[in-house]
Amino acid sequence: MAAQKINEAHEHIAKAEKCLKTSLTKWKPDFDSAASEYAKAAVCFKNAKQYDQAKDAYLKEAEYHTENKTLFHAAKAIEQAGMMMKEQKKMPEAIQYIEKACMMYMENGTPDTAAMALDRAGKLIEPLNLEKAVDLYQKAAGVFENEDRLRQAVELLGKASRLLVRLKRLDDAAVALQKEKNMYKEIENFPMCFKKTTAQVLIHLHRGDYVAADKCVRESYSLPGYSGSEDCVAMETLLQGYDEQDEDQVSRVCNSPLLKYMDNDYAKLAISLRVPGGVSKKKKANAAPAGGAGGDTSATGGGGDEDEYEGGLC
Repeated sequence: MAAQKINEAHEHIAKAEKCLKTSLTKWKPDFDSAASEYAKAAVCFKNAKQYDQAKDAYLKEAEYHTENKTLFHAAKAIEQAGMMMKEQKKMPEAIQYIEKACMMYMENGTPDTAAMALDRAGKLIEPLNLEKAVDLYQKAAGVFENEDRLRQAVELLGKASRLLVRLKRLDDAAVALQKEKNMYKEIENFPMCFKKTTAQVLIHLHRGDYVAADKCVRESYSLPGYSGSEDCVAMETLLQGYDEQDEDQVSRVCNSPLLKYMDNDYAKLAISLRVPGGVSKKKKANAAPAGGAGGDTSATGGGGDEDEYEGGLC
């Protein structure tokens, strides 16, 4: 079967070369027919799992489509060449071809196709190279944004933001999230603005910037429905606990369903959040009798708070 397909591919290549020949009666090469024959050859090679030869055939197809000024079809062929590299697990080369195809889609005036190809490329490279995936998703988002397709743009920005968190590039993630939030505000998806505010607070607290976290919540009061919402109350409680160095209060909020069922990268930020210099009042209360060894509270500086919590826990 494979041998038969390879023979068919070579027959198509022979036909393509014939289309390119000129004579006294045929002054111009038939680029359109040559491209078509190379496309057929590429499919035959692909079916025979001869991916390197398939890639070469697709590139030849692209070359003759370019000669014929049919850039969209040339870009499609180059994108297919990239997919042949993907089949061989040569991801960097695959992404190079897809990015080249995207440039041609843009030149051809089909930016939507370019953005979708960049998104596909991001998904391909994500398991291997998060940094490159972020770059591709942000480029795709930029293309959609320029076309005023904000719903598609913000979805891709969201992918980039989550990967930036995974990469621990929290400063960049904070910037990306603000852009996401602004876009959701523009399309009047306010519940998503609430979720993005929560993600922002978590990122800023991990950065050790309480002021920025507090500012995000205060700015969100202007969003319809935010003040008094579940998201708002949770963030106010979290910030209060963080400010008062109350580990128990912070832990309660961070382990609540509201935060635990966020996108995985943000949920991990929640459960790993620690309060600098924070104290668990439960631990202090449980430790007080042992420290006093007879009710002496001088070791804990007077013990007023500890006595109160100790009594409440008995």
